[in-house]
Amino acid sequence: MFTNKTKDGRNNICGAQIAYYRKLSGKSQRELADALQLAGLDLDKNAIQRMEAGKRFITDIELVYLAKVLNVSYEDLLSASSAIPGE
Repeated sequence: MFTNKTKDGRNNICGAQIAYYRKLSGKSQRELADALQLAGLDLDKNAIQRMEAGKRFITDIELVYLAKVLNVSYEDLLSASSAIPGE
């Protein structure tokens, strides 16, 4: 049976990494949302909060903007491969 959730029930594998790199950069969730909006992606603080908590799916377009604003690679954001079921 196919599933689109992690082993622990999260809707994404990069939310924890987003939170990590956001905190490392010293940004609040609101500041990250503001930076994303300035870069051209319309997200608010609540969307960031849901992403980081694993309650929201993250599109590839959003991942591109997040990596750019957080100054990291896509691989850095997706490095939580242990969250993939069966691995």
